[in-house]
Amino acid sequence: MSAADRFDELAPRLRRRPDVEAHDLVAADASDRLILSEAGDIAGEAVVIGDRYGALTLSLLAADPRVRIRVHQDAITGEQALRANAAELGIPLDRVAWHDLDGSLADGARTVLLQLPRSLDALDEIASVVAAAGADDVRLIAGGRIKHMTLAMNDVLGRHFGSVTASRATSKSRALHASVPVRRSATAWPRERRHPDLAITVCAHGAAFAGSAIDIGTRFLLGFLPEMRAAEVAIDLACGTGVLATMLAKARPSLRVIATDQSAAAVSSARATAAANGVSDRIAVVRDDGLASQADASADLILLNPPFHSGAAVTDAIAPKLFADAARVLRPGGELCCVYNSHLGYRPILERTVGPTRQMGRNPKFTVTVSVRG
Repeated sequence: MSAADRFDELAPRLRRRPDVEAHDLVAADASDRLILSEAGDIAGEAVVIGDRYGALTLSLLAADPRVRIRVHQDAITGEQALRANAAELGIPLDRVAWHDLDGSLADGARTVLLQLPRSLDALDEIASVVAAAGADDVRLIAGGRIKHMTLAMNDVLGRHFGSVTASRATSKSRALHASVPVRRSATAWPRERRHPDLAITVCAHGAAFAGSAIDIGTRFLLGFLPEMRAAEVAIDLACGTGVLATMLAKARPSLRVIATDQSAAAVSSARATAAANGVSDRIAVVRDDGLASQADASADLILLNPPFHSGAAVTDAIAPKLFADAARVLRPGGELCCVYNSHLGYRPILERTVGPTRQMGRNPKFTVTVSVRG
C-alpha cells in the first residue's frame, strides 16, 4: 500500500494537541496527500520538513517498514503532536531522527518532502540547506494549499535549483518539484540588521516572525521598559528574535533573563541576537511550549507580544493559553506586561487569568497592559 493510501487511513485519526484544537483547525489536509502521491516510491531514506502534526512522516512509516526518515519541524508542538499521534496509532519512531535546519538534515538526501511555509524567507533558508547538502540527484517535493501559494515561491526555489516545475491542481492543492541543485559555498542565514534608533542588532532565520525588522507592537512595548517593575528574573514569552529579552538585558545588567519560544527558528534567532549585542551570557533561550518547562512562581516579570497564528490559521486561542502560563509562573506581586492589537480586547481575560490589570499605554493600533499576580 502506498504512503498516499496510508494517509487516507491515518488522517482522520490525527490530532493537533498540544497545539490549539478546534472544529475548524485540522491536523492534515489534501496537500499532505498530494505531496506523498507526487513523491511516489521512496527507496531507503527520506527527509521530511515542515510536517505539521505527523501526517507525512507517519504515512511513510506505515507504508514502508524499511524507510528511515530525517525530520525537521520548526514548532515544538508539531514534534510533540507527531510523537503523540504515533503512540496513539501504534507506529514506532525508531526509524525517525529529528534534526535542526542545517546540513545534517539534508546531507546526501535524494528525496525531500516539504510542507510549504507561507514565508518566502523560510522557504529560501530551507531550499538553501537542501541544495547545499543534498545529493546531486536530490529532488524536493513541496506542496501546499493553493490559496497560500504564490508564483514567488517558484522564484525562490529557482535560486537554488536548476529545474522547478508544478503539478496539476488537486483538491485545492498543488506541489512544486525542484531538482538539479545549485551549489553555494555559504548560507545567507541568519540575516542581521542594525537598528541605530534602539542601538540593537537583530538577527533572524527565515521562519522567524518579522525577520530582522522590529514589529510595531514590540516597538510600542519597548517604550514602557523604564516603567516596568524591578526584578531578579524576567521572561520574554514568545520571544521571536529576542528583541525584548536583549533590550531588557542591556538596560538592566543585573537581571537574569529567560527567552522562550516554540519555534526552532525563533530560538536560534534569539540566541544570535543576544550574541550580536553582547548579552548572551545573561539570556537563557529555551525552545518550549509556552512556559511548560518553567517552575511555578519563579519569575518577577514577564513580557509578552502574543502571536495569533497557528500555522496558516488565525486563532484567538493562543493568547489565553500564554496568559495562563504567565499566571502560573509569576511570583505573587509579579507582573505581566502585554502588548496586543486593541480590537482584541484582552483586558477582561487578563483580569480573570492573571490578576488586576491596568492600561499602561495605547496608540491608534496597540494597547499595553500590566497585570499583577495576586
